Amino acid sequence: MIILSKILFAVLLLVALFFIFITTVFGSKSDAMSGGSSTIRTTYRGKAGFDDFMSRMTFILGMIFIGLCLIIDILQQRFGG
Repeated sequence: MIILSKILFAVLLLVALFFIFITTVFGSKSDAMSGGSSTIRTTYRGKAGFDDFMSRMTFILGMIFIGLCLIIDILQQRFGG
């Protein structure tokens, strides 16, 4: 289990670095006052664009990050290490 924990931690680091890269490089300045509701914005704009893709990618990476953190924590609590 220690090897699995170390592999998951390495994946967590890669996800964290990619998450930081996406949010700093591709962060949209226009969504500052939108209230976080991108579905209404895309309805009036038409087809989903690059900002919507990056917003979805950021959300997915955040969920993967949280999930990996929880799995690593559970493994370390149950099996030590």
